[in-house]
Amino acid sequence: MTGSEYSSMLSASPEMAHKALFDEYFGYAYTIVHNRLRGSASAEDIEECVSDVFADVFLKYERGDFSGDMKGYIGTVAKRRAVDRYRQLKRQAASVSLEDDAAAGLRAATDITRESEKRELSRILLDRILSLGEPDSTIIMQKYYYNKNSRQIGTLIGMKASAVRMRCSRAAEKLKTMLAADGLLGE
Repeated sequence: MTGSEYSSMLSASPEMAHKALFDEYFGYAYTIVHNRLRGSASAEDIEECVSDVFADVFLKYERGDFSGDMKGYIGTVAKRRAVDRYRQLKRQAASVSLEDDAAAGLRAATDITRESEKRELSRILLDRILSLGEPDSTIIMQKYYYNKNSRQIGTLIGMKASAVRMRCSRAAEKLKTMLAADGLLGE
């Protein structure tokens, strides 16, 4: 059915035009909606979504806008409505009332406060390590973050293993002093 055919039917009998449009494109719209909502929606939800698709289509075409491909427009409306319904169903499934008995059993898998403190400590530690300058910051990072030995680090930065050990020892002392000044080392 084209837009002009629908227009002429609509002017003659709106009920017949709606029925003809519905009969012709119901299977198409239902298939799109069903494929998008399969597994996450009931048959009632799918049928309700298809009804919403046709309500949107009827409203658009009753305003007299018959330009463009009807099948393409119906397909687009069906896809968008199905996505909206999917999101709505997911929100409903995810929401829990705080007064609900099930909410009493819910507990966060992670301690948000502890995780936040750990991130902040990591950021401070990284800032202090970087403030050591090169090559000390690279040596500390390679040794303690990447578990490389003095020979591997020496090869990486072009130093002897014994020099790497000495610099690492001195850099660790500097780092310890900085962290103590920040109050981050336990006594």
